[in-house]
Amino acid sequence: MAATTTITVGTRTFVLDKEKAEQAYAAKKVINGKDTMFFNILPLKYNWAYDLYKTMKSNHWEPEDIGMQKDVEQWRDTTGEISDVERWIIKMAIGYFSAAEGIVGDNILHVVRELVTAPELKLVLGRHAHEENIHADSLVYMVSSLGLNPHECEAMFEDIQSIKDKTAYNVSNSRELRTGVDMTKTENKQALAKNMFLFGQCMEGTQFYGLFGMVLSLYRQNKFPGIGQMFRYTLRDESNHIELLRNLLMDLVDENPDVWTEEFREDLRATMAEGIRLEKQFIRDCLPVAGLGLNADDFETYIDYIANRRLESCGLKPLKEDVSNPFPWLAEMMDIKKEQNFFEGRVTEYQKASALGDVDDDDL
Repeated sequence: MAATTTITVGTRTFVLDKEKAEQAYAAKKVINGKDTMFFNILPLKYNWAYDLYKTMKSNHWEPEDIGMQKDVEQWRDTTGEISDVERWIIKMAIGYFSAAEGIVGDNILHVVRELVTAPELKLVLGRHAHEENIHADSLVYMVSSLGLNPHECEAMFEDIQSIKDKTAYNVSNSRELRTGVDMTKTENKQALAKNMFLFGQCMEGTQFYGLFGMVLSLYRQNKFPGIGQMFRYTLRDESNHIELLRNLLMDLVDENPDVWTEEFREDLRATMAEGIRLEKQFIRDCLPVAGLGLNADDFETYIDYIANRRLESCGLKPLKEDVSNPFPWLAEMMDIKKEQNFFEGRVTEYQKASALGDVDDDDL
């Protein structure tokens, strides 16, 4: 007989079936779990997901809260303070990310969130997609503030070959998972696991970091401070997204050991290797001549360094041995609990209660 709890309130008696509740908890899974229209988050099974959701929600920011006056002045400068290379980096950053953020958000909503079944996982993935909307909105704000031609930004995404190559590489896997996928089959589980790895560790986790580093190196020199600040907040968000998709991947593998074959692990390493190759082509387009006191070779080394960390965090062998971080200052740059805006004398602090979540040094 199932264990029950009886609660009497006045003349009414309610009987709660403890065994049914325990069965519902056990049915929670990353995939192929109990799928219901009722969003029953409790009792929590994936506590890390709810904790991460709370952190992400606390880190909320709005682009319009960040001043762009100095950026506009520098963009219009005719004294030579801002070089053509530096303006090109800003254009490439806006042109690429204006569409790339939407690609990530679309995949989160229409692939990953559709296929996972535990409600707390859907909750945090919904927050992830919302943050991609904020990032896209920040790029619209940059375009309108600087007075850029939005059609030019779109043309950059459509016409620059290295951007087209990166995009085609990332969306090919996403398209395959959108129509009636049988998630009981090992090959389809592996396709979803690869999607989590591709978008979390390769795209957001590695391919975004070349341009992040370039924009933040400008910010470090007091150039385009508003854009730099928005990229700092974006990078902090990306750190949470990387961890979210890594945890999803690891839990999916734990629950489905048939996924984690030697062949599949090598496929993930090859996926990262191809992502690095495409990113290095892109870096050369972003920084065709040396500038900022940095050069494309340094950024290529940085991408190798980041890629190794992403692979190792998933229990995979690095692609290159003994690669060190050429930009250790990036970790310090991400300490954004509270800061004085050095151009406008404003204090910007995005937090409702406790201290802001920082980017983990492991992500840089």
